[in-house]
Amino acid sequence: MNSTTPELNRIYWHSRRGMLELDILLVPFAEQHVKHLTPELQQLYTLLLMEEDQDLYSWLTRKELAPSPQLQSMVEIILEKHQQKNLKIGI
Repeated sequence: MNSTTPELNRIYWHSRRGMLELDILLVPFAEQHVKHLTPELQQLYTLLLMEEDQDLYSWLTRKELAPSPQLQSMVEIILEKHQQKNLKIGI
């Protein structure tokens, strides 16, 4: 995936889920990190966003594992970046 502005804007838009718990994780990740991902990881993030909110919630809260190792690796990247952000601000 090429990191053009329209494509990144589409990713940012789809990261807004309307579920607070997901928005807290996905929106900052999209705004701060997606543009720095490799094209392969950007594509994987896009595939993750195609999943149902209930599934994303279960995976991002570690109640369940994602159905594929690739999706699970993206979940772990998102959670790691979120944790790093919280450590920087002292939460």
